[in-house]
Amino acid sequence: MSDNKLINQFISRRHFIKGASTIAGGSIVSLGLMGSQSIFANPDNIIRIGYVVPRSGPLGVFGQGDEFLLAQINKQFANGLNIEGKQYAVEILVGDTQSSSIRASQVAKDLINGNNVDLMLTSSTPETVNPVADACEAAGVPCLSTTAPWESFYFGRGAKPGEPSPFKWTYHFCFGVADFAKLYIDQWSKVETNKRVGVLLPNDADGNAIRSLLLPSLEKAGFSIVDAGPYENGTSDFSQQINLFKKEQCEIFNTFPFPPDFPVFWR
Repeated sequence: MSDNKLINQFISRRHFIKGASTIAGGSIVSLGLMGSQSIFANPDNIIRIGYVVPRSGPLGVFGQGDEFLLAQINKQFANGLNIEGKQYAVEILVGDTQSSSIRASQVAKDLINGNNVDLMLTSSTPETVNPVADACEAAGVPCLSTTAPWESFYFGRGAKPGEPSPFKWTYHFCFGVADFAKLYIDQWSKVETNKRVGVLLPNDADGNAIRSLLLPSLEKAGFSIVDAGPYENGTSDFSQQINLFKKEQCEIFNTFPFPPDFPVFWR
């Protein structure tokens, strides 16, 4: 399918999404129309794109490059888009999840119902991607997501292998646990160790996907896994886990934490 036809599908979809909502204070920021509004005679000739990401809170590190990225998009679409002879402006509405899954869902719903976005983009951890995708799936809004292992998106949202996909409107592009396994096995095999791996995985979608899928692959490759068990994000004391890794003489350490949790553990 051509890009123009795909975008036209997104545009026609907007006319089926009705309703209104109050935007949560400060949660959504419009970057304005990209390009001169004077070239767009019809105010409806606007492609509205929602972009829901963590820009503050413990996951805010994932959004540090957004300003640069959005500036490049502004340049790219400075004159809008010409689709089959019709000129469209492009407007991006940025929503901050504040690193909250509940807020991610609400911001997505506000963009859908209050701003009639034609397309949703979202990124960075299952805590962001999954609730936004669920909101889009329920509303029939196209959604593209990335930066979360695909297993956490697929299994975490209820899909089952061998059964018809429950997803019609939501699409995800990212690496998976098998890619992690290949990477770690290759790296660790180049260093002489006792092959005892201390694993610190949180009690969340990322941690649960890694625990169930990555650890068996590592064990199959000859590594002994010492799993300290699920911990809650924001934990301030990792003494118990550290003592276990020392006792078990682990010479390799692996973790998938919220960014602020790792410095706490490392100190």
